[in-house]
Amino acid sequence: MNPVVTSTVDRCRKLGMRRTKALEQLLATLLEADRPMTLGELASSERLTEQCDKATVFRLLQRLAEKGIVRRLGLHERAAYFTLLVPGRHQDYLICTECGLIESVKAPCPVHELENEIREKTGFKNLYHELEFFGTCPACA
Repeated sequence: MNPVVTSTVDRCRKLGMRRTKALEQLLATLLEADRPMTLGELASSERLTEQCDKATVFRLLQRLAEKGIVRRLGLHERAAYFTLLVPGRHQDYLICTECGLIESVKAPCPVHELENEIREKTGFKNLYHELEFFGTCPACA
């Protein structure tokens, strides 16, 4: 198993979740994805179709989001997208308000220096941010 998946499973266990094959496969699928994925995409992925049903994937995603292991993205009226939160790895997103398309921002994050300054001035631990930009994608414009 991938070391990032193994360490993420360990984080889940420390947070009170049971280690199951479905959990491992869901985390591996999210880790290998080159973009955030919807519930439908995850439930129909090769790894998960034989492991569990869509309702199980949904429940796992909800618990992972509550525990801060997975980030839920998207507009509430549209399908939600999910991405794995990996310590030391950060990604910001562009979200189309028309079609719901989600893309990674391909530029350095402008908030990292501000985050470090806030951490130093306030003494907050485990400080992080999530940055999403909303607009109309070229296809919808």
